[in-house]
Amino acid sequence: MIFVTVGTDNSFDRMVKVVDEWAEKSGRKDIVAQIGVGGWRPKHVDWCEMLNPSEFMERIDEASVIIAHAGMGTILTALSRGKAILVMPKRASLGEHRNEHQMATSRHLVELGRINVAFDEEELREKLEVIDTLVPKELIEEFAAAELIDGLRGFIHGVPVGSEGCSR
Repeated sequence: MIFVTVGTDNSFDRMVKVVDEWAEKSGRKDIVAQIGVGGWRPKHVDWCEMLNPSEFMERIDEASVIIAHAGMGTILTALSRGKAILVMPKRASLGEHRNEHQMATSRHLVELGRINVAFDEEELREKLEVIDTLVPKELIEEFAAAELIDGLRGFIHGVPVGSEGCSR
């Protein structure tokens, strides 16, 4: 199953329309989309506006591939669950978000080799044609490393890193 999600902030009609067109052209019937409140209604994929957290995780776990906006929650969830993910960033210049942080996130994570990205509709159409060849990237841990947590705890409490065991 392919799970499409646009996040919880806004609908993402530009991405959903391309996936819906591809579903019709390819004859794919294994696509489920979470399209957001007030979003454009697909004609060729199963969809709902919103999912509660447990339903969302069920769809993630059932999916072989996730197609999503470039939201960090969705990206991290896919990577921690060992799922192949194809993201398309929402763009503030097109009125889809408040700034271009999803473009910056996508560029950075592509450089790191962590995700597959389609930066525009044409690139999304191209990547949909080979969607079944996408493989999960390196699995990440669900929680931050203990060293990072300890470092943050020390920073918050004003303790220099490496001196946690020292007396004051």
